[in-house]
Amino acid sequence: MPLYLYQARFSREALGTLIEKPQDRAKGAATAIEAVGGKLHHYFFSFGEYDIAIIAEVPDNVSMAGVAMAVANTGAVTDSRTTILMTAAEGVEAMRQGQKVAAAYHPPAR
Repeated sequence: MPLYLYQARFSREALGTLIEKPQDRAKGAATAIEAVGGKLHHYFFSFGEYDIAIIAEVPDNVSMAGVAMAVANTGAVTDSRTTILMTAAEGVEAMRQGQKVAAAYHPPAR
């Protein structure tokens, strides 16, 4: 199954709730991801642009998009980003594919 990095910023309301009643949101994330047949690997709090970073294994892009849409629909996050991750072996295979494309592709001619 593909791996995904999901990053999100909590809404002001969600942060207020978490401060008033601290709770482990990794369990909620795992439940959402498992609902589409996926597996939560890591749930991190982070500094900077996003408040959380999640690494999850999910069956496909459509399933991951469904998770992201459902979470956004709750209003708990204001911004999010999903990045498809590749293993090092997949990266090497992509490089090999790039060799084939580089040999065949030519940019527009003037």
